[in-house]
Amino acid sequence: MSQSALPVLYSFRRCPYAIRARMALYISGTQCEHREVVLRDKPAHMLELSPKATVPVLQVTPDQVIDESLDVMLWAFAQNDPDHWMQPDSGSSDDMMALIARADGDFKNSLDRYKYPNRYEGADPVLHRNAGEAFLSVLNQQIERSSFLFGNRPCLADMAIAPFVRQFANTDRSWFDQIPYPALRNWLAAFLESSVFLGVMDKYPQWQPGDPVTLSPAATD
Repeated sequence: MSQSALPVLYSFRRCPYAIRARMALYISGTQCEHREVVLRDKPAHMLELSPKATVPVLQVTPDQVIDESLDVMLWAFAQNDPDHWMQPDSGSSDDMMALIARADGDFKNSLDRYKYPNRYEGADPVLHRNAGEAFLSVLNQQIERSSFLFGNRPCLADMAIAPFVRQFANTDRSWFDQIPYPALRNWLAAFLESSVFLGVMDKYPQWQPGDPVTLSPAATD
């Protein structure tokens, strides 16, 4: 652990998994020692904590390491959930978690092959874009009924899924801007302008051992 005795967060600014973890820590008021990672040059300590070598990695204590982004979110809100992200305005917690599972499963699979087709043998980006669009249609239908995915205020599902929709949209913005999902586009635009998203998107230099401690922002600052 860091000499600061705070949790240590290994993160990468643009990674959607890291973004959603940072947002949960931010909203819950959990300040961390922030260590920015360059993915082609990962720190040895991070790899010791989590051999799977992906961000985020949160070292809570010397004996507790969380290396799945959704688990980081759930841990953060078990500490403090001031905006009631874990309690959807409508629908059930099971419904909310099921939608997140769809985003993390089939939608993420399509997103990866749409955005990075050269990494996957035989991947057809248009085919995977169309498969991802089917999930965007589901999201749009839910948002048309209210302002957010589960009612009139954001919940865990909105913040867990939005970073991946952002990445999908940015793969071909002109295509995204012409698909017939205005509710979804407005939802994404509001997310991108929100204080919670902007609050966790500061740029940091690559962390190196021996660097001074950099504290992450927290909404209670």
